[in-house]
Amino acid sequence: MHTRPNVLQLFSQSGLSEMPGKQAKTLSADHISDLLFFAERSRHPLRNRLVVLLSVKAGLRAAEIAKLTWAMLLDPSGEVGSTLEVRDEIAKKRSGRSIPIHPELRQALVEARRLCDGHGPLIRSERGGAMTPMSIVVWFSRAYDELGFEGCSSHSGRRTFITRAARSVHKAGGSLRDVQLLAGHRSIQTTQRYIDGDSDAQRRLISLI
Repeated sequence: MHTRPNVLQLFSQSGLSEMPGKQAKTLSADHISDLLFFAERSRHPLRNRLVVLLSVKAGLRAAEIAKLTWAMLLDPSGEVGSTLEVRDEIAKKRSGRSIPIHPELRQALVEARRLCDGHGPLIRSERGGAMTPMSIVVWFSRAYDELGFEGCSSHSGRRTFITRAARSVHKAGGSLRDVQLLAGHRSIQTTQRYIDGDSDAQRRLISLI
């Protein structure tokens, strides 16, 4: 039987602290599929799908998801652009950055844009105002609890995004510096601490030595 974490536990596990004492687990492709399926079956399927995709496909922190506005997503014509602008005022340590919008996330944003006037917060509570960072943390905690995913938190999606980006950046002709910029880290050492080792890659590497 799962027990609900208390508020202090939620803060210690959440993306509200950049590197929590115990690192949140990264998500596999199946985990992400299950999380999106959970979101689709919730009371607010489109909103919650956006919450998941902003975490795993854009690497946003819980506070950034809560404070993101349409002005940071739309181009001058009022349509969803190709880049998400995380402005300094919502980023941790004012580490604003531009993130190319993943096709899956863009599709959800376009759908959401059709249903609103394109102003104010993207992620809204049932009362119509912006959700709080703590509400985002609690939503992820409940989702993972319902799915039976242990060791996961609101930070898991962000950590998955950074880890996947670091493993794939060479295929795009980039470097760890590009991952650092996408993550909004001031130090590349912080980016490196997010990266999980890949045991299969290590075995292949040893065979090449």
